[in-house]
Amino acid sequence: MTLAQKRPATPRLDNSFISKLQKQFPEIIPPAIAIAIFLGLWQLFAWLPGATLPGPIQVVQDTWVLIFWPFYDRGGIDKGLFWQIWASLQRVAISYTLAAVVGIGLGILIGVNKTMSKALDPLFQLLRTVPPLAWVPISLAALRQNEPAALFVIFITAIWPILINTAVGVTQIPQDYNNVAKVLQLSRKEYFFNILIPAALPYIFTGLRIAIGLAWLAIIAAEIVMSGIVGIGFFIWDAYQNNDVSEVILALVYIGVVGLLLDKFMAWLQNLILPAEQK
Repeated sequence: MTLAQKRPATPRLDNSFISKLQKQFPEIIPPAIAIAIFLGLWQLFAWLPGATLPGPIQVVQDTWVLIFWPFYDRGGIDKGLFWQIWASLQRVAISYTLAAVVGIGLGILIGVNKTMSKALDPLFQLLRTVPPLAWVPISLAALRQNEPAALFVIFITAIWPILINTAVGVTQIPQDYNNVAKVLQLSRKEYFFNILIPAALPYIFTGLRIAIGLAWLAIIAAEIVMSGIVGIGFFIWDAYQNNDVSEVILALVYIGVVGLLLDKFMAWLQNLILPAEQK
């Protein structure tokens, strides 16, 4: 009697990339469709008689050199978009870091000291409502140079959400935590690192995430009115002065993409640092 032998089952191909793509496919389609519709409508309006703004096709045709060669450097301010954005990001990084350090420090001080809070809150509420552009002439008059003036504009714009959210986070620490600290007789250092910072961290990250967007907006505004410096803001103003509207539109797209990436980075950092129960 002959026994039929089973053929070995063919191993199923486990492609992690394809599986991930299939999972993310439903999330990719809606924004892709929305972008396609937006570009289509934009192009249709650009073809209307009397339209003054170029459509997406013309923008690509006019700026293909900037798109495909973003790293060129001819000296001075004649640089590709990569170097323009890189110069702006460097200014944002410097001032944003300083704003984070000062904002978190002052926010903690105000949060734990009610007298300081009552004294400084009206001043902070007054200053935080001043638009970034309004700080430009003051910073130029005080600092006399474009670079430090631009850094100051970013700093003074970004500090307020960090400061205010940190102060709110400190004041919102549950009383039970403070009671436990008293029972355990924690030192100020132990209370700071084991109670205050962990409890206020979600509020601090909220302020940091808002501030990074404001800092990116502020540097664009500052660079537009500060002539002669490398940066995406001055690139926009220079392109407008030369009537290169397509270059202005392309720069706006890059600004939006960089702003989105900065926000996503802060969200990723928040998810990485915060405990699961605080997210």
